[in-house]
Amino acid sequence: MPEKASHLTDRTTVARNVGLALLVVVLAIAVIAAPSANWDFALLGVLLGFAIFSDLTAKVVEDRLNISGSFPALVLAMVFLGGSPAAVMGLVTAFLGYLRWREPLSSFIQNLLNYTLFTLAGGLAFQGMVDLTGVTEHEVGFYCLIFGVFCFALMLNFSVLALYFRFVQGTSYFKQVQNALLPLLPSELMAALMAVGVAFLYVQVGIAAVALFGVVLITFQYLLGALLVSQHRAVELQNRSNELASFQVGMLSALLRTLDLRDQMTARHSAAVARYSRAIAQRAGFSRQEEELVHIAALLHDIGKFILPDRILKANVPLTDEDWMLIKRHPQQGARVVSSLDGYGPVADIILAHHERIDGKGYPRGLKGDEIPELARIISVSDTYDVMTARDSYRTPMSSQDAIAELRRVAGAQLDARFVEVFIELLEGQDVSFQHGEAADFEKELALEARIAEAASPDGASNRFQVAGVQSS
Repeated sequence: MPEKASHLTDRTTVARNVGLALLVVVLAIAVIAAPSANWDFALLGVLLGFAIFSDLTAKVVEDRLNISGSFPALVLAMVFLGGSPAAVMGLVTAFLGYLRWREPLSSFIQNLLNYTLFTLAGGLAFQGMVDLTGVTEHEVGFYCLIFGVFCFALMLNFSVLALYFRFVQGTSYFKQVQNALLPLLPSELMAALMAVGVAFLYVQVGIAAVALFGVVLITFQYLLGALLVSQHRAVELQNRSNELASFQVGMLSALLRTLDLRDQMTARHSAAVARYSRAIAQRAGFSRQEEELVHIAALLHDIGKFILPDRILKANVPLTDEDWMLIKRHPQQGARVVSSLDGYGPVADIILAHHERIDGKGYPRGLKGDEIPELARIISVSDTYDVMTARDSYRTPMSSQDAIAELRRVAGAQLDARFVEVFIELLEGQDVSFQHGEAADFEKELALEARIAEAASPDGASNRFQVAGVQSS
């Protein structure tokens, strides 16, 4: 048996043994407290019938959760019968649930303990508060206590199971609050108010009011089950979307690294342009999302150069007109590759426009001025500067000062004057981490997977378990 599986089995065994010991203690306390309880067998039978029916018709979610609405029935038993009868109800409900669902033995013992513990503790706590405060069934405080004991039992129910999963599976308590308790709180608030309403009717009308409670209970169970099924499907859809996004990002990263192996200059240039472009977008006041978008688009802006033969990519001689015609196709080719990926349409639009000019003399579509996407105009500034300052196959590199002068010269015609000045401020203030493309750390810039996965991850593992009548299995 693998070490991890063996370790999990050992923890499950320990949890099962501890659960059995605690169950014995809880049952002993229930026996001691039994004489002081209200053993109204008619009410006990009706409430038990509703609780059993609710559990046996519970909706299954994720193949291991039974969404049951038995909790309000158990709370009413705590209030009107006491801790010991409520514990009996919990014990019988959990046992019959086991016969129906056949959950593993460790889960069965945990459910037995949980159902008897929160019902006994809730019943004793309610009776203790009534004795302490002296409130009667005809006072508002009595119904406030019902609401309070509902919340107390709910938190005890949740905490016992959360500790169980924390011990057995290592799932943090905070994540369980996020993933299991918080989504249920609105429906549990409604259930608490429903329990208070039924309690009031029972005091006024008698046991006949409990029949109405049965209809409401079944409706509540259906709505609760539908809610959790919907949430589960939403999480499942989000997980699949994240898996697809991760696959797409991995594929793009593989393309970039393949281009790096083929032509390190192009990969280095893409990394430098990405870093420059992000810095410009940040200084110009764009949002974090737009900063990320321009960074990704800049990394991929030359992905279309895959179509270029080595004699152009690695040329040490001047390029011919035919070569330039081929080069001018790379924005369209790159945009076509990227646009085929779900959700990358905005990136493709920027890639397609990064060689357009303010005066309309650019390519491939001859856009001008504001027709060119702003983020594409940013990349044009970064691209032009890096081509001028870095070692390149068809240019002699300029100094940074000469390149800045050239940027200013073509501002308003080739490049957006606003972004030119923003970039020059960054360069002169040394507010970018490098000024010459030779120093570009493209490995850091190409690390798309880790950065995007961190940004996009939903922190998602969904640990749901028995809470307010939800039985783990």
